[in-house]
Amino acid sequence: MKKIISFIRKNNIGKLKENVKLSSATTYKVGGVAKVFVYPKNTEKLILLLNELNKENIKYKVLGFGSNVIFSDKEYDGVIIKLDEFSNVSINDTVITAGAGASLVKLSHKAAKEGLTGLEFASGIPGSIGGAIFMNAGAYKSDMGYIVSEVKVLTPELEVKTLYNKDLNYKYRSSFLQKNPNYICLEATIVLRHGDKDQIKKLMETRRQKRLIMQPLEYPSAGSVFRNPEDDFAGRLVESCGLKGYSIGGAKVSEKHANFIINADNATASDVKNLIDYVHDKVKDETKVDLKIEQEFVNWE
Repeated sequence: MKKIISFIRKNNIGKLKENVKLSSATTYKVGGVAKVFVYPKNTEKLILLLNELNKENIKYKVLGFGSNVIFSDKEYDGVIIKLDEFSNVSINDTVITAGAGASLVKLSHKAAKEGLTGLEFASGIPGSIGGAIFMNAGAYKSDMGYIVSEVKVLTPELEVKTLYNKDLNYKYRSSFLQKNPNYICLEATIVLRHGDKDQIKKLMETRRQKRLIMQPLEYPSAGSVFRNPEDDFAGRLVESCGLKGYSIGGAKVSEKHANFIINADNATASDVKNLIDYVHDKVKDETKVDLKIEQEFVNWE
């Protein structure tokens, strides 16, 4: 890793951190240590970095806000790439252009202030634009697929290309980028509609109050663990198996909302993963429903 660290510094790729606890970069607050974190200054520097990583056969992971990722407790012997510098946002009438590193929550509030409707669903999703595009993040029967017009990506061949909505193959919590992780989201164009500012803000506040009551926001978590099966709710299925409050180590099935697993008491990544696997298998055994896990597991091989 000394060679790649030297390369990053020599070529002024961007801010560099060594031996970073992944618990500080994920919403579950778990995970081992990553050898290198790097924050490329721009697309040109990102391409330069990826070229070198590929040439040296060094593994890497592009990480957003870590709100849907579970790293193992092992050391991540590679490079974590953070696109925090890709955070510019511009609004032209109903069209928003946002960098991959911009905050989805902040963007939803910015849109509300401009009297733009269509992004209210995202006001409680603590992810980056890039992560939201990747996961097709959504809530309240809406998601990114409804509002994203096009995405600027870096292809596996390190070419900048525009993918349009039809190319992104958006489905419930799924996208082209999720199935092709070697493409990197750089920027998104989002199209909203004019709406009533007061109504938009009222809706967002009502939903915020509901989340405070219904969700365990006082604990580290990654939001919903399982995707809702068709015509049912994952939380209902988990609760029906008597798993509310069930724990393994410091990880626990929330007593507020059964589709949340929380870091209740200094959980390890293994505690969280073991509990997710246990809940999944128990629900499958008792209800015959094979719940799809929303979280991405990294460095478990």
